[in-house]
Amino acid sequence: QVQLVESGGGLVQPGGSLRLSCAASGSIFSIEDMGWYRQAPGKQRELVATITSGGTIKYADSVKGRFTISRDNAKNTMYLQMNSLKPEDTAVYYCNADVIPAGSYYGPNDYWGQGTQVTVSS
Repeated sequence: QVQLVESGGGLVQPGGSLRLSCAASGSIFSIEDMGWYRQAPGKQRELVATITSGGTIKYADSVKGRFTISRDNAKNTMYLQMNSLKPEDTAVYYCNADVIPAGSYYGPNDYWGQGTQVTVSS
């Protein structure tokens, strides 16, 4: 069984910073692509940033220059450093990962975390 657990969300003033973490645990052989997504009230879930196992990164236009995604493959952990936060960044942030479980003969399975709330407000 593989689990993804996010942490680091909270309430921050506009212009502030937060760092989210996503830790993968369980019977893991390898982790392929990882990503952060977010869902604001009344809106669809949207991609924030993704990072491959080799380090190739993509960002949504709305967060370019403000957010930085990274991962520590040795710790099976992904991070999202969020700077210059805006009220429109308020959302539940979800971690996503394509994981090959230990002992699996098949391709990666898609896993999601439970989400962490980020609120940007004065």
